[in-house]
Amino acid sequence: MKPKKNRWYLRALALMLASMTAMVTFSAAAEAGSQGDPLVTLSYLNETFLPKILSQVQGTASGASGTSFTVVDLSKGQSLSLSVGGEVMLRVGSATCGATSAPGLIDETTAGSVDNGGALVKNHLYMSTIDGRTVKATSDGVKLLVRGSYSLN
Repeated sequence: MKPKKNRWYLRALALMLASMTAMVTFSAAAEAGSQGDPLVTLSYLNETFLPKILSQVQGTASGASGTSFTVVDLSKGQSLSLSVGGEVMLRVGSATCGATSAPGLIDETTAGSVDNGGALVKNHLYMSTIDGRTVKATSDGVKLLVRGSYSLN
């Protein structure tokens, strides 16, 4: 049987490497994101980032068309015809979808659809994905919120 060699120097080296790795890991974790070494400075956020974002948002809001809703009143029997991408929300009264093929209107609230003659649900947002989809008032005093191109019939 061979005698075991004393490899104390390998054990010492392994212990030193392990302790150095632990110290580097703990010191890096303690300093990252601290006040002395922040990931992002407050002055950068206030002086550079925020003004840039605000100018982009203000530029987009003023330059985009059809980004806001318009209130449209319909009387019983009157209908509103939507262009592709037009959106409508029934707020007051009752109305139905008019379409020559399926789908009629896409119910963005439930991810479903309403076909020809189907009733619109109040406060659901509908989108027209095919030109000429209509919303017909089935009661007096119908109020719709409409975004996008439309015409009244």
